[in-house]
Amino acid sequence: MAKTNYYQPDPKTDLVLERIVDVPTELVWKAWTTPEHILKWFTPAPWKTINCEIDLRPGGIFRTTMLSPEGQEFPNNGCFLDIVENEKLVFTDIFEPGFKPTASGGFFTAILTLEKHGNGTKYHVLARHKDEETKKKHEEMGFHDGWNAALDQLVELMKAVR
Repeated sequence: MAKTNYYQPDPKTDLVLERIVDVPTELVWKAWTTPEHILKWFTPAPWKTINCEIDLRPGGIFRTTMLSPEGQEFPNNGCFLDIVENEKLVFTDIFEPGFKPTASGGFFTAILTLEKHGNGTKYHVLARHKDEETKKKHEEMGFHDGWNAALDQLVELMKAVR
């Protein structure tokens, strides 16, 4: 029996970002899993991330609070689903810590995979949505521009800490 590839993007409901960055995989991982680093790169400027809490285990909390340029706070609560150090980080806002479903029903699940690419990293994000409408909303919010800008900030930060 053939195995299902759960990471194959569905063009109707998924958004994809893939780039090669010139930062080692271990540093990209550290940027994603260290709250102090998340605060410096996670939200594309002029927005800011003002709070981050991470419990790096399946069912553990992944919480951030974003601050808009106008001063409005946007809390994001979720949990990790799967973790393979330096290779894969899967998180969602569909569940709270302990895999408890959120009251809001959540928005998306992200699958971040990292592969060594020379001295850098092949960085791949698959953002999965429950339906076409939710995907479209995320795209219109600026998924590609925002996630690319945040990745640029991650790269700049981690080059400085090498």
